[in-house]
Amino acid sequence: MTKADLIEEVSRVVEMTRKESEVIVESIFDSIVKALRGGDKIEIRGFGSFRTRQRQPRIGRNPKTGTRVEVPAKKIPYFKPSKELKDVVNNSAAGKEPAPADQQPQPH
Repeated sequence: MTKADLIEEVSRVVEMTRKESEVIVESIFDSIVKALRGGDKIEIRGFGSFRTRQRQPRIGRNPKTGTRVEVPAKKIPYFKPSKELKDVVNNSAAGKEPAPADQQPQPH
């Protein structure tokens, strides 16, 4: 699903114009980004949480030349799904299509 698809879905469900729905979706995304930039954690019950993680500086390699490159420390956004979201995704997937043979639980 793309952002345009999400805007279209919001527009359809809440019976608003596409432009009004776009403002809502953009506002939500902007709020999440603003909170993460400020170092805040966003927690949406039943869905998951957004936060940032600190990556330490490290030495990497340029894959083309093989030379060593210093990679600076940085913050990265991280999403952790809630248990409820994981359960919904796994239960709906189980009903539609069986897991590949190499991923099915083995009897003990």
